[in-house]
Amino acid sequence: MKSLAVPAAALCAMGLLGVGSCKKTIPVNVAAEVNGRPITFQELDKQHESRFEPEQDKPSEDQVLLQKLEILRGLIDAEIMFQKAEKLGLLAADADIETELNKLKAPYTQEEFQKRLADRKLTLDELKTQLRKDLSIQKLVNKEITSHIAITDADVANYYNANKASFNFAEPQVHLAQILVSPVPDPNVRNLKNDKAQNEDEARRKIQMLERRLQQNEDFGMLAQNYSEDPNTAPNGGDLGFVPQSALDKAQPELRKMIMALQPGQISPIIRTPAGYSILKVYSKEPSGQRELNDPRVQQTIRETLLNRKDNLLKAAYYEAARNEARVVNYLARSIIEGANKGGK
Repeated sequence: MKSLAVPAAALCAMGLLGVGSCKKTIPVNVAAEVNGRPITFQELDKQHESRFEPEQDKPSEDQVLLQKLEILRGLIDAEIMFQKAEKLGLLAADADIETELNKLKAPYTQEEFQKRLADRKLTLDELKTQLRKDLSIQKLVNKEITSHIAITDADVANYYNANKASFNFAEPQVHLAQILVSPVPDPNVRNLKNDKAQNEDEARRKIQMLERRLQQNEDFGMLAQNYSEDPNTAPNGGDLGFVPQSALDKAQPELRKMIMALQPGQISPIIRTPAGYSILKVYSKEPSGQRELNDPRVQQTIRETLLNRKDNLLKAAYYEAARNEARVVNYLARSIIEGANKGGK
């Protein structure tokens, strides 16, 4: 009788081989794969070094691995979205990359810019690759998510009626936003550019660069999202919300005097604070009392709130759906589990 040679893959599918025999061999220097495209340990290590300062107290091996797992999850998500943009023909053009690159170079001399790249352990080509990925994902999000969001008058009215008390100010309020740059690196910084100053000199140069760009009428909110080092407000364009008069009274007299002197729409000079360097923007100054629905500022605030909520919800859902469609192999995670299993035997 003729024997049948059954392929190993078929045996794996039938569960007739051990789990270890069915696992794909881990490729050399590959931390993860997304649809067969590798994310290398070199990429992962560079990201880790740029976010976590080696001068700080040395974390344990477990802490380092946990940090790397978190970073790798972000790299996997970015690769998934970049491949979606690629598939939909939404890749950023060379001209877009050069425009963004020139913005990054603008505050520095050529030598200073090269030093900044060296400090981040990046080559110019690697920076361009990162910019292409970031801008392509931005185009994807705008087309697939943001462009589909519509806030109706009924949505605004319903929100106002459900939250009317929050538009009744018991005391005068100032609507503020800030851009913060700290000379002390913070691993929790999550601005869009993953950009943070490493020391006093870099912090001063960075805040001066941002001040110049604001003076050239660049959007305050976008600069805050891209560069601010306050992990709480950077994702919201630096928005601090409405600050009551009583809170301002507790601030440093010079700071309070400056804020009170600024008119709606104006931006402060650079302010040195214990946290670092700040630039503030006054969006509006509100007297006490009830704000009505027909107030344009109330409607704008509500529309922005609802837009951000829907945008965040749709992004989260879009990312989850994209992950479900992708073939992801996280070799780092697998190696950690395998190492733990061996250690427990």
